[in-house]
Amino acid sequence: MPYSGGRPLKTPFGTFYGPNITPHVETGIGFWKEEDFVRAMRHGERPDGANYFPAFPYPSFTKISDADLRDLWAYLRTLQRSSKESRQHELRFPFGWRFLVTFWKWFFFTPGPFANIPGLTDTANRGAYLVQALGHCSECHTPRNFLGGPKSSRFLAGGKGPEDKDTPNLTPTGLKKLSDRDVENFLVTGVTPDGDVPAEAMAEVIRNTTSQLTPQDLNALIAYLRALPPQPKEK
Repeated sequence: MPYSGGRPLKTPFGTFYGPNITPHVETGIGFWKEEDFVRAMRHGERPDGANYFPAFPYPSFTKISDADLRDLWAYLRTLQRSSKESRQHELRFPFGWRFLVTFWKWFFFTPGPFANIPGLTDTANRGAYLVQALGHCSECHTPRNFLGGPKSSRFLAGGKGPEDKDTPNLTPTGLKKLSDRDVENFLVTGVTPDGDVPAEAMAEVIRNTTSQLTPQDLNALIAYLRALPPQPKEK
């Protein structure tokens, strides 16, 4: 059942499992209030105040606007309830200690909604919001250090992503051979100009996310990527 959890994410720290986020009172988030949801997305904290592990991409979701968070919460309340129990993470010692995430947050997490970037057009800023917040593209396309923290100076430069899979460079360096139409077509159909298709992780992103964007939002997303500083790909 969709959103009932259990999907694994293998990392150098162990395997994380997605939780049940259906509105089931006992096994999902049916007992949550809206402020609990906002706290999770904005601050990476559970209703009891404990940290979520940043395998949950709240470093990106924190940038989602208040209005969009309310809409997301309203949608989650409409889901079919699932009684499936959330599976416990299987993490290497000592990475299962949630209090350690506090130190990680000091270095790598800045909570708060997205603010327009000076110097960008309104269109490119809309794209920045889609890329940085709702799309959380940097979670896979920005290389990370040995602590799992994003290398902010290498934003969207590609490299090793989740499960050690290679991810492409999304800066102008990586997109220089592609026209705007090529990029748009890939994000809608999942097919490159030479007929290649992406790995399953990106194919799922295209199927569930980018192919659902309006033409205006696709244009905004591409405008933002074109405005990024060119970066060589992470080796």
